[in-house]
Amino acid sequence: MNGTLTRSRSDRMFAGVCGGLGKWMGLDSTLVRVLYVLISLLSAAFPGLLIYIILWLVVPEGD
Repeated sequence: MNGTLTRSRSDRMFAGVCGGLGKWMGLDSTLVRVLYVLISLLSAAFPGLLIYIILWLVVPEGD
């Protein structure tokens, strides 16, 4: 894990959450997006949209 978690300003589709997660974990943001969608669709216990919105509100925007 690299430093603090922030939303990406440059690598974003909607709010920069997956781009920020990818940078924080040292992974490609596209891979993070695909995994996030797959986990959200295949798991009834993981409310993907709700968690994304919470992360959007809680995680600060990066530089």
